[in-house]
This record gives sequence, C-alpha cells and structure tokens, in this order.
Amino acid sequence: MSEVRVRFAPSPTGYLHIGGARTALFNWLFARKMGGKLILRIEDTDIERLKEDSVSQILTSLKWLGINWDEGPEAGGEYGPYYQSERFDIYKKYAQQLLDEGKAYYCFCTTEDLAAQREKQRAAKQPFRYARTCRDIPAEEAKARIAAGEPYSIRIKIPAEGSITVHDLIHGEVTFNMDQFDDFVIVKSNGIPTYNFAVCVDDHLMGMTHVLRAEEHLSNTPKQLLVYEALGWEPPKFGHMPMILAMDRSKLSKRHGATSVEEFRSQGYLPEAIINYLTLLGWGPGDEREIFTLEETVKLFELEQMSKKAAIYDTKKLTWMNGQYLSELPLEKILPDAKPFFVKDGLVTEEWFNDAANEAYFEKLVDVVRVRVKTLQEVADASTYFFKDVEEYDEKGVAKHFKAENIPVLEQCIAAIKADDVYDLASTEAAYNKIAADNGLALGKVIHPTRLALTGRTVSPGMFDVMVLLGKERTLARLEKAVEFIKSL
Repeated sequence: MSEVRVRFAPSPTGYLHIGGARTALFNWLFARKMGGKLILRIEDTDIERLKEDSVSQILTSLKWLGINWDEGPEAGGEYGPYYQSERFDIYKKYAQQLLDEGKAYYCFCTTEDLAAQREKQRAAKQPFRYARTCRDIPAEEAKARIAAGEPYSIRIKIPAEGSITVHDLIHGEVTFNMDQFDDFVIVKSNGIPTYNFAVCVDDHLMGMTHVLRAEEHLSNTPKQLLVYEALGWEPPKFGHMPMILAMDRSKLSKRHGATSVEEFRSQGYLPEAIINYLTLLGWGPGDEREIFTLEETVKLFELEQMSKKAAIYDTKKLTWMNGQYLSELPLEKILPDAKPFFVKDGLVTEEWFNDAANEAYFEKLVDVVRVRVKTLQEVADASTYFFKDVEEYDEKGVAKHFKAENIPVLEQCIAAIKADDVYDLASTEAAYNKIAADNGLALGKVIHPTRLALTGRTVSPGMFDVMVLLGKERTLARLEKAVEFIKSL
C-alpha cells in the first residue's frame, strides 16, 4: 500500500481532550501534506470507562474544529468495522493463531496469584514482572482446564533477554531492555483484547503506514513491535509527539483550566484559533509568525520540525490568539457561533433572529463589539446595554466622570443630538467635536461621561458606534437619566 495512511483512535471516555485534538490535528496535517488518508477508529473496549454519548461528542468536536476523516464512523470505508467493540472475532482469530504457533499461551493465574507474586517481588525490592508461571503448561492440560471451566487469559511469549529498539520519526532511536517487560496479556479473562494487542491487529489490517501519537505511548511501542514480530507483520513507522505540560511543567489537568475542546467552545473560543494554537504545541513553521491558516500549515508542515521537548499549555496565549481571529475573520464566520451566547445570557430569544431587521442589527452590533474583546462570551457580555436598560453605573466611573461640572456639557450633548436630523457616525462625531472645542475641552472629557451614561461602564466600543447602535431615542433617554442622577448626588 503506497499511500500514506494514518489514524486517530480515541477512547470514548469523555469529551475530546485538547491533547487528543492535537493528535488528530497532526495526523490530519500529515495526511493532507502527503496526499494520504486519515482514518478515525473508536477504541471502545474499555467497558468500565465508556461514557454514553461520548462518541457523538468526539465526532462533533472534530467536525467543529474542521478536522475531517476519510474513513471511519459516518464516512464508512473498506477496512471496517471502525469500532473495536465490533471487531472481537477478528482479535480472537489472531490470538488463536499465536496460540497455535506456540507464540502465546493460556494463563490461569488468578488475581490472588498475581498479588502474591507482586508482594514477593516487592519484598525483594524488584519491579513486578509476571513470573511466567503458566508459560510451559502442556497444551492438552491447558485445554482440559479450559474445558473444566477454569478462567484464563492469554499471554504472549517474549524473549527474557536482549533489547528492542524503536526507530522513532521524532525522537530517533530509543532502545529498551527486555527485562523491562514480561509475557504481557493480549486477551483478558473476560475475552476482551488488551490495547497493545488490538491496536496492532487494527493498524495492520487497516493498512496504517504511520502511527503518530503522544509521547506517553512511546513505552507501549516495544510491546507492539513484539506483537508485530510474533504475527509476522511489518510494523508501521512510529512518531511520538511531545507531551503537553501546564505552565508549571506539571501534568495537564482540570486544575489548570479548560482541557477539552467542548469547554473552550462553550467559553466562546473559535475553532480557527484553537487549531492555530494546537499547531504551535510542539511544532513551528520555522519563522516568527504565530497566526497562520490551516491551509498555510498544510503547505509548511514537516514532521521533522516536531520538537522533542514538552509543549507548554498557555491559555493566555490562546485567548490572545482568539482575539486576533475574532477581529479579523469574516463576519459571516463568527455570527453563527455568536448567537447562542446572546440567547444563553437572556439578551434575545432564538425567535428574535427570525426578523430580518434584528438580524441586520445583530450583524452591525457584533462587528462593532468584536474588536475590543477576546471571546464570543465577551462579545455577549459587552453587548448587554444594547438590550437592557442601564440600571447602575461603574462606581469609579461615577467618581471620575459624573461631577456637577459635567452637567452643562451633557446638556449640550442632549441639545446637539435633538437637533441632529441625520444622526449617524459622522454627524454625532462632528457634534461632539464642536462641543469639545466650544468648551475648550479635550474630546475625551465629553466622550467619557457620555459612555458612562449610555453603557454604565468606563470601557466600550467606539462611542459614536454605540450611540448609533442605541439609536437617537435611547441615547437621549440615557443621557437625560444620567443628568438627573448627577444632580441627585
């Protein structure tokens, strides 16, 4: 098989983790750069950890990020099934092959037996290694014990001495001594294959040419090479991407903030920003740029540029990057993702968008607000006063901008707005410039109390944009209310 074939094989035990998303992304990038295919396989044999709807959540997150797959769930393909839970007969076939060839054996050791072995080795200050107790049980005896109903697992036979070398595309040659391993289980007593066995069978039968995954899987690779050797198969090429660590260089966990794609989506991050950020976790384009599109990345991507060092997870940088995309992306790409935040915060209803005038207003509003914020949630937060009356004013703003001396200026603003028959950005700005000049004031001295009156805040989008979006009537009402408030102080 000449074409490059890579896979992303998540376990459906929860939402798509940011590390899993990066693995999927780099496999997608490599496949697209090499003109190959990305296969999605669901490794759902860990029954105790499976979570309902996890598969659909993972698929939704991948599609939202723009990571599409060529074969797998929903896409189909000639190498299915693409769920491990539907492939048990396949695993059974190859486990039996190893048994028939004397490369694997039945193990009847109970949990108590293994615990006793572990305790004995612990007392001798030795790491636990299975003592190969059942390795030399004659085949007839093993079959008799199975026929009698005795529980068993299946273990692979591996050499007791020597070493095995992984030729890693990122880390180079990594050698492991065989004394680090034992005759590991390939099929558990409940009939379910172990990860290191099933993944080899699947990767071979699905034609994987490369296995690109996180560095924590590097220690599994020698075991998988032993399985490939036992089955007489040529292994794929392996590449292990650097770990993702928190800012304090500890293992990434929920205490460091959001760690799943869905969490970031719910907080108002854009898929383009997440993809761009994930691309830089362990890889770089070879220049100083930090913002680049997925299409640009495909052209630039080289696996050899992957770092061997751990990548540091910095949500501040992601948030900055999200703000860049929020400001620069075409408005039509942002609007659909922005709407749910306005509905969730109770600013509008879903039906509100059915009105063409409301839709047009929303587009103008988001376009004005997005340049000053970093997330879609902040877009909604910064838009509250366009939908709700101002009930209170920022305390520090009141102390600074709502003084008695501001009343004449605000009254002049009210008079100018009433006399403005055009009321657009140009006319409001001209009126305010004239008021500032007539009173010998800097323009900010007129704008700041107006902003506080209209929004209740000291920070907002451009003041004249706010005035036009609020409309003449609401602007006048809020200015007049502010004047009365100042008089009451």
